[in-house]
Amino acid sequence: MTGTRRTDAGTTTIELVILAPVILALLCFVVGLGRIADTRGQLTGAVRDAARAASLQPTRAAAQTAAARTAAADLAGAGIDCEGLAVSVATAALTPGGSLSVQLACTTDLSGLVLAGLPGYATLHASAVVPLDRYAPVGT
Repeated sequence: MTGTRRTDAGTTTIELVILAPVILALLCFVVGLGRIADTRGQLTGAVRDAARAASLQPTRAAAQTAAARTAAADLAGAGIDCEGLAVSVATAALTPGGSLSVQLACTTDLSGLVLAGLPGYATLHASAVVPLDRYAPVGT
């Protein structure tokens, strides 16, 4: 009996060539999600620091200025490049014993992660509320 023998020679190479780009794309996607999560954490820290800085100011205008400067400095120090940083301070309850709310919105560029299938830009949001000192002169 003479028959043809089938061999599996070369099928591993073909499987590797097909699967390697899929695995690489998946790895890039996971790295991209990790970078977004890290940026979100940095933004949360920046809004917390901005709210604290604003709560120490005696006037509404000074609170807004302090929050914006603190948030920008925190994000710059962390290496986060916000193309559109919006800082909003809710000063309606800026009275002793009240609370102060700060909201941040940061539009950041994700173009370095295009291979991962992420969009070109992402707008991340964070907010923080801090209590105001009952005996501090605020709200003037």
